[in-house]
Amino acid sequence: MSLSRRGFLGRSAVAGAGIAFVGSTEMLLAPGASAASANGDGGRHGGPQRPEFGYGPLVADPAGKLALPAGFSYQIVTHAGVTKLESGQYTPSNHDGTAAYHRHGGGTVLVVNHELGAMADTELPVPALPRYTYDPALAGGCTVVETDRNGRRTREYVGVAGTAVNCAGGKTPWDTWLTCEETELLAGQGGATKDHGYVFEVDPYDSRANRDPKPIKALGRFAHEAAAVDPWRGHIYLTEDASGPNGLLYRWEPPKYYRGGRGHLKGLSDTAGTLAAMKAFDASGRFVDDLSRAVEIGTTYEVKWITVPDRDARTTSIRKQFTNSDVTRGRKIEGAWWGDGGAYIVTSFARNESPGVAHDGQVWFYDPSRRRLILKLRFGVNANPSVDGAFDGPDNISVSPYGGVILAEDGNGVQHLIGATSGNRSYPIARNDLNNGSPEAPEFSEFTGPTFSLDGRILFANVQTPGIMYAIKGPWRYHRDI
Repeated sequence: MSLSRRGFLGRSAVAGAGIAFVGSTEMLLAPGASAASANGDGGRHGGPQRPEFGYGPLVADPAGKLALPAGFSYQIVTHAGVTKLESGQYTPSNHDGTAAYHRHGGGTVLVVNHELGAMADTELPVPALPRYTYDPALAGGCTVVETDRNGRRTREYVGVAGTAVNCAGGKTPWDTWLTCEETELLAGQGGATKDHGYVFEVDPYDSRANRDPKPIKALGRFAHEAAAVDPWRGHIYLTEDASGPNGLLYRWEPPKYYRGGRGHLKGLSDTAGTLAAMKAFDASGRFVDDLSRAVEIGTTYEVKWITVPDRDARTTSIRKQFTNSDVTRGRKIEGAWWGDGGAYIVTSFARNESPGVAHDGQVWFYDPSRRRLILKLRFGVNANPSVDGAFDGPDNISVSPYGGVILAEDGNGVQHLIGATSGNRSYPIARNDLNNGSPEAPEFSEFTGPTFSLDGRILFANVQTPGIMYAIKGPWRYHRDI
């Protein structure tokens, strides 16, 4: 289906309403994050009095999967090694970045990343189907999932295969998905037969458009994390989760002749447009070397964009082509999502910084019309992540139709889906009880890919290991300043 930019913008405006994080905090605490009663697969909690903010404490799941507030329920949409693709293989593991689209006749179409490496090291890969595989030696890629109006899976198939470490990505204004490879693997390394570290476009409506996958080399070769597309200017903002040195925030500016649309990115030359990295300055005009320096909510930086010398980076990684005085770096620059006329950007944590600067997560907003980057949310260092009650390590992000944003926690301990909105408030939406740090399940597993159905009824989200997509329903309501 071809959707106009006007139609896309109309939905985005609704989805991004009411986002404004103000005030300040050192640690964001979950209100009543302990749990007490029951919920099972498809089960439903009872309904106590509605809390003033958020949805109340999380209720433990006797099935040991997903703790939710009272009145909420979940069902499993896909499960690695359990559900099957239409080609006959099992659903791949390691679910990651996800976006939701309208399904003809009602329901939702979802594109799901699978963060997997070498085929030889993967038990449940994205199947290397003929014509849909870029590099048969690599196990990553995307699947496309269709559900009915109630979130029940009706179809699941391969979108793209043979890519590597598909972490997050971004939804385009023309309703496709940009899947990002979080690697710099070259042909001949790690068993790869082709170069990796690119962005690929996946069409959730036309599987034929996904044949013979081609990397969009104009968007650079680096450890891509996520992408956010400006529907007015055509700019694409790209995050880099890397260290030694720390990663960068990039902006791709299209060439003058370019007009966004389905498949148009694939037709670009490898050097089309301008890829540039962010350089930030504080209110006094002083250069800011790293985003972790910001400690006050509302901190605002002026931004310049510095052209990348060699975007294909075959000999020197892009982030190493700059000195520390050339660009502004960030610890674990991860999630990105377009909303409210700009790009929300997540830096996951910088807990090894000096006291007073260390943090366990930041959410930034880049305003392209003013070329300003604003700190909207900051998590102080969580002193005891294994104990439920505080949040750390935000990763994937999406804008909520009920105000604020949804964050997927990828911290050092208990893992949550988090809602955050104005007044610097945050609240738990779900807790992963399947991998909960207990002796029976010692490895915590992150949440990934939170995204609402376009009608706002269902929040889809994943637990990365072993790889489960949930459809969460409940008495959703709008959150505003109280």
